[in-house]
Amino acid sequence: MHFSRSHFLKLLGLGGLAGYLAPSAILRPSGLDTVLKPPRLERGDTVGLVSPASILPESNRYDEINSTIRSLGFTIKEGGNARGQYGYFAGRDERRAEDLNAMFADPEVDAIIPYRGGWGSNRILELIDYEVIRRNPKPLIGFSDITSLLLAIHARTGLVTFHGPVGKSNWSEFTAGHFEMAVMQGRPFRLESGTEPNEEGTHRVIRKGTADGKLLGGNLSVITSMLGSAYLPKWEGAILFLEDVGEQHYRIDRMLTQLKLSGVLDQLSGFVFGRCTNCQPANDYSLSLDQIFEDHIKPLKIPAFSGTMIGHIDDMFTVPVGVRAKMDATMGEIQILESPVR
Repeated sequence: MHFSRSHFLKLLGLGGLAGYLAPSAILRPSGLDTVLKPPRLERGDTVGLVSPASILPESNRYDEINSTIRSLGFTIKEGGNARGQYGYFAGRDERRAEDLNAMFADPEVDAIIPYRGGWGSNRILELIDYEVIRRNPKPLIGFSDITSLLLAIHARTGLVTFHGPVGKSNWSEFTAGHFEMAVMQGRPFRLESGTEPNEEGTHRVIRKGTADGKLLGGNLSVITSMLGSAYLPKWEGAILFLEDVGEQHYRIDRMLTQLKLSGVLDQLSGFVFGRCTNCQPANDYSLSLDQIFEDHIKPLKIPAFSGTMIGHIDDMFTVPVGVRAKMDATMGEIQILESPVR
């Protein structure tokens, strides 16, 4: 179809150009100030299970996970492409995005949980129908690679998302209880480390103090892979929470340096690093994680602590992304100041 310049300008002025542009060209700007809360989940509701990133290596695990989610009191609806495969992905990008879009559009689905993370969510960000999500808000819960979806969807729609268990998670009593607290109860709550500061294996104070701000974060590796894209929220005044797995210490140093150089760290009101599971020094003269936090975070002069129950661990918090929160670094506590669901 041929457009003259005058026809183009007319369409632009009337808003008629939207039908001729790719979805990514008409997206809302990232970092919306408006917060969109999903309805709270209830027992008996339907959970949509999707695979937006990697496959599960063992095919029987899908049925096992389905049984686990049912045992929590929910019915399930499995994505049509959830068991697909394309190399290490659960199907081609278009199919994985179609499943996610369909779950948000489906009025029978009340919440969405990926079977697992892995790698691949970044590849479908341009294929997600953010307008469908905005019109059909519902809880999306996951962690690790799912960080891409949590942050992009919040940035593009304002929807509160949830950094919490995926289908293949342990779903211990602790994990299930904190999932219920965040997604089902419909009131403010606290996430408490529950142990003494600086005790081995528990939370460690980087800098004392309290801070208020919007709670944003997720997997450190994933967030750094998204820097420079249009799928991250505004960081100004935020409390940033991070976690990671299987990274040598110098890589954590490198990624925090990248956050510093990109201007993210200088905008924060507070900082929380959960757990860095199986993160090891590369050699005998490596910096420790504590030294890395001292170098990068302490000079920010904001309240900061590490070691709380966020990460690749059996007992994990479910942390709402995009709500107002207050943190106390000395106590190792995050207080969610508003219900993340309605």
